[in-house]
Amino acid sequence: MATKVVMEALSPTMEEGRLVEWKKQEGETVAVGDVLAEVETDKAVMELVARAGGTLLKHIVEAGATVPVAEPVAVIGQPGEAAGGDAGKGADGDGKQGSGAAGRRGGGTQGTQPAPGGDQPASMPPAPPRAAAESGAAAPAPARSTGSPAPDRPPATGRIKASPLARRIAAERGLDLGTLAGTGPEGRIVARDLETASPAAAEHRATAVPSPSPGPSIPTSQPYADVPLTQIRKTIARRLSQSIGPIPTFYLTTEVDMERVWEAREALKAGQRGGGAAGQDGVNVSFNDIVIKAVAMALRQHPECNAWWQDDHIRYWNEVHVSMAVAVEEGLITPVIRHADQKGLRQIATEARDLATRARERRLRPEEYTGGTFSVSNLGMLDIDEFTAVINPPEAGILAVGRIAPQVVSQDGQVAVRRRMRLTMSCDHRVIDGATGARFLQTLKGMLENPLAILL
Repeated sequence: MATKVVMEALSPTMEEGRLVEWKKQEGETVAVGDVLAEVETDKAVMELVARAGGTLLKHIVEAGATVPVAEPVAVIGQPGEAAGGDAGKGADGDGKQGSGAAGRRGGGTQGTQPAPGGDQPASMPPAPPRAAAESGAAAPAPARSTGSPAPDRPPATGRIKASPLARRIAAERGLDLGTLAGTGPEGRIVARDLETASPAAAEHRATAVPSPSPGPSIPTSQPYADVPLTQIRKTIARRLSQSIGPIPTFYLTTEVDMERVWEAREALKAGQRGGGAAGQDGVNVSFNDIVIKAVAMALRQHPECNAWWQDDHIRYWNEVHVSMAVAVEEGLITPVIRHADQKGLRQIATEARDLATRARERRLRPEEYTGGTFSVSNLGMLDIDEFTAVINPPEAGILAVGRIAPQVVSQDGQVAVRRRMRLTMSCDHRVIDGATGARFLQTLKGMLENPLAILL
């Protein structure tokens, strides 16, 4: 009995997905759990797996198509069976593979219900689907065309199993994937397998220089180029429309003396270079890590700022989960440092590096970018003195962090040069009042100007 494969909700906020590449072709045998296709969600590139076994009778949509959640994309059945819209009925009676726990119990069913939304507690994230990220998800190439990507052509001896990221790296370095052994699932070639594939790899990493800011590829012969929206850019547009319009936002700015934090960080770096206790693990603590830790500790003292707006109630969190804004090629994503108030600086630094790297490679799992209770956005490394950030609902606040720069100030009646940094907090007035936000910033400023407590 033929069963329709539907577009699953592969992330908590996913409403539609772009089918990047078919991994199974029409006529191929499919087992439960096989990867059918790679799908670009609003946050990452994920794998759509088979919930039923048989033969892939038909691709209902082509690679590159954008499909709403719960809409059919393929048909699985027995050889010779009809694959049209009137194909045999599935577990839910309409030819679609069923959803939820009942579908999983049946062994051959496909989940169709969207994952829980942002109002779900962070301590109970939805069970993540198996992601393409586990074997190195696709990081889009710097130059993108406006057309749909063409699927990879299988070699004459059979299709080489490799992640999109591994294929891109191999193409850039001129490597033959057929000569490599894969260490990913089912022998799939992943990005790490290419690290030692060429002696030039290490040299390439050592001599690489920062690339220009990624952007659309515009033919020089044309006055403009229309580039279709990616799923992540659609989500950013929708979320910002939900934030800056309906949310009554006000802004609070303060300036912090960062001299002691600067000295403390230099001491940590010196300990690392000297091989002392401060640097045994080789972790380089950044100013952003210090700000995240200080924000988390300040939120512990001001739970009224560690909150979500929930339309008919306000949810005040006992747990502190700090979202950090990370720029990716398609826009912005906010991976979450969970229980940041309970973690040391080095643990935060290690976790932040890992999350940021995987965010840029589109390899984050849904539970790693949902459930934040407060956000931090830092543009100081881009030489920005001060800016205002847009609140990420349902969170009630976000902190915009500017650069650290020397300034001439008056200290104890004397003219002095001190390193200073501006912080601007965007507040949802439905949750945070002016005095409430001001007290939070006072506490945060005090911690950064006397950083001994947060460095322990």
